[in-house]
Amino acid sequence: MTAPGIHPEFDPRAPHTAGRRLRWWLEMIYIGAFYAVYTLIRNTQGSARVGVTHAFNNARRLMQVERLTGMFHEESVQEAFLPYRRFISFWNVYYGTFHFVVTLVALVWCYRTLPARYPRMRNALLATTGLALVGFATFPLMPPRLLPPGYGFVDTLAHYGGLWSFDSGAISKISNQYAAMPSLHFGWSAWCAVTLWPWARTTPRKLLLLAYPLATTFAIVVTGNHYVLDAAGGAVVLALGFSIALSIARFGIVDRAKQLAFRPERRE
Repeated sequence: MTAPGIHPEFDPRAPHTAGRRLRWWLEMIYIGAFYAVYTLIRNTQGSARVGVTHAFNNARRLMQVERLTGMFHEESVQEAFLPYRRFISFWNVYYGTFHFVVTLVALVWCYRTLPARYPRMRNALLATTGLALVGFATFPLMPPRLLPPGYGFVDTLAHYGGLWSFDSGAISKISNQYAAMPSLHFGWSAWCAVTLWPWARTTPRKLLLLAYPLATTFAIVVTGNHYVLDAAGGAVVLALGFSIALSIARFGIVDRAKQLAFRPERRE
């Protein structure tokens, strides 16, 4: 049953939209398998397989667009904060951890608190992540931190440190360092804000959720991992991901309606 005046998706007591009980272990298998395939495809087409010239030329084109639109301020932003070593180190850690931790927390919270809404939010996240692969494959992009020194950017992870490094061990061999467009860091952070919004029943919580994508945008810029347009690309694939999830939900509703409409009447 759904409480009066509450949309079924936001009512913890509403029945599951899938028509069956969600099982946490199946969800873990689905999401884990999807992310494993995503990681395999992303990293097997890593930096070693992408021409440096190709990635650099794409970066030059993107920066030209940002200059024409007055958006090219990444180098100035990074330069303003480089003297503060601990500050930069914090954002390196933020970049490498919040992306996964907050997203996982949002998934678990939605699963446990709003199970009727969970399938749509999960599908939106998976669709967004899958669409990002198209961007990585068709538009390999050299991030600011890998540009020639003349551009003025600093690889903060290499020079300031964090929890890990692109230059260490197997990561340097398989990681696709040109998978910058779109920014899944921004896409996932915005997804988290949308997913957790029903939790934001107070002004401080709302401000916290609104600040999260903004803080993530600052993190990807100040660390030299992304351009501002990468964040815009993340917003685009997120919007497409939600559209796909909505289409899947509508198809499921129509499909169940047809099954009910054509179900033969039971004779007594």
